Amino acid sequence: MDLIAGITRQLDALAAQSLTRRRRTADSPAAPRQVVDGRPMLAFCSNDYLGLAAHPKVVAALREGAELYGAGSGASHLVSGHSRAHALLEERLAAFEAPHLVDARALYFCTGYMANLAVLTALGSDPEAMIFSEALNHASLIDGARLARAGVTVYPHGDVAALEAKLAASTAPTNIVVTDSVFSMDGILSPLPALLALCERYGAWLVVDDAHGFGVLGANGRGALEHFGLRSPNLVYVGTLGKAAGVGGAFIAAHASVVELMIQRARPYIYTTAAPPALAHALLASLDIIEGEEGRQRRTQLAQSIALLDSELQLRRWQRPRSHTAIQPILIGANDEALQVAAHLHAQGLWVPAIRPPTVAPGTARLRVTLCASHTEQDVAQLAAALNTLEQKLAPEQLERNAA
Repeated sequence: MDLIAGITRQLDALAAQSLTRRRRTADSPAAPRQVVDGRPMLAFCSNDYLGLAAHPKVVAALREGAELYGAGSGASHLVSGHSRAHALLEERLAAFEAPHLVDARALYFCTGYMANLAVLTALGSDPEAMIFSEALNHASLIDGARLARAGVTVYPHGDVAALEAKLAASTAPTNIVVTDSVFSMDGILSPLPALLALCERYGAWLVVDDAHGFGVLGANGRGALEHFGLRSPNLVYVGTLGKAAGVGGAFIAAHASVVELMIQRARPYIYTTAAPPALAHALLASLDIIEGEEGRQRRTQLAQSIALLDSELQLRRWQRPRSHTAIQPILIGANDEALQVAAHLHAQGLWVPAIRPPTVAPGTARLRVTLCASHTEQDVAQLAAALNTLEQKLAPEQLERNAA
């Protein structure tokens, strides 16, 4: 019982700091209008940026994939689990990102977390190598750097000059710079052109986690590399397929030799059962949409929703970083206030999550609003009006009374 008591004390400490997390259960497919815990809600918390998770063509392809390949893969890729669906998807992804990479090849993973662990532990397997990690990188990149044998140094957020000083001083035989493309809690883009210029100057790898850019950024949805017009053999690109692509998994695209290294050395790839082939088959349909006319239309719709929210929000006390991406944070500050604001929105049928430490720094608790192509003008206007009203209504003294 002493063991249980110790766990209880940890949970009580989280609750005292307003850091307890709660799961909600969706009873319907991912979409702006969902049934959640049996109640209709208007959701602004999904990463399904293009609205493909329940797209009829993607759902039909998933069904067809299950009929062709069954429900599961049966083994790891290097044993017997690598199906024709996986092979076709990797070929398609390599071709999709080929304009930005040299001798491109792609490798499919079960999750983005696994892909990030794989790329950093494989590239950083030499204890004499050095990883330069952006201060606001996603937890999966932080964990990948920790698991690598290479040394790790963190450079300040967006500080290209500080990174250059570190690269110039490095004596490591292999240097690896790693960054998110779109920072998931701020919606702000990394200065990728300047980072790539440094990596080419100092002979370093640039690993780009484009979880929130793939499918959304760029004229053809190829992501942050297309958005900035980048191309280099130094690039190692990680794209997520469970967000804008609407299905699941992730991929690494890079020079063919880098991908071969992943196959031979990346433990998160070697020692896990391959994802169901049906998912890979469904993703082929997602890619058809992303790079076709419908994908362009959906990206335009998303951009219009972002612009509308920007024009409709009239906040004075809460802060809002200027984001041109689907991620639109509302910085509130205190954990308890962020929770209360989210609760008031929930009471109005608006599902917007409150993000607190350790996901963000202490004192920067926020609402993380995410927009998708399926939101209507009325949806966005309703959210903006609710936020404008709540900021005025929930003055600090009112929040103190609520807390009491």
